[in-house]
Amino acid sequence: MLHRQSLAAVAAGILLAAGIGATIPAGAATERSRAAAPPPTALVVNARWGGHASFDRLVIDVRGAMPPVTVTQVGVLHHDGSGQRVPLAGRYFLEIRLSPAAAHDESGRSVYQGPRLLKIHLPTLKGVALTGDFEGVVTIGAAFDTKPGYKAYTLHTPERFVIDINHPAGCRA
Repeated sequence: MLHRQSLAAVAAGILLAAGIGATIPAGAATERSRAAAPPPTALVVNARWGGHASFDRLVIDVRGAMPPVTVTQVGVLHHDGSGQRVPLAGRYFLEIRLSPAAAHDESGRSVYQGPRLLKIHLPTLKGVALTGDFEGVVTIGAAFDTKPGYKAYTLHTPERFVIDINHPAGCRA
């Protein structure tokens, strides 16, 4: 008899605990899931450039919050995913990586309106290419005939990443 009472007490405790869990307001679970949801992925929508008196400028436009960006001098540019060499003429290259970021929307449609592969005729900047939009990383490559001295920074409202590339000594734009 005592064993049956113990089982009944345990069963009542389990049902009581289940009942308490069921009384959590529906909105509380929604609030918790909103707080845990990752922020929307930044979208890389354009790359544009311009020549100035003493430098060339490359601007990457972003929709959403600016993700972390790295700029690396590389010996050659490769397309992300395939690994194929990017056919941009130049002797020196910069690889610009934005991550987490995408150049496509949730349906897989491209939102990037900039150049895919373009030769440019500025004193320093000689070409720009979208080299990757793969697994949350967008990469853009820039080509130069001379080793680029540059300054990189972020501007806001709208969000954009800027690289100013110094003209070589003695160069007149």
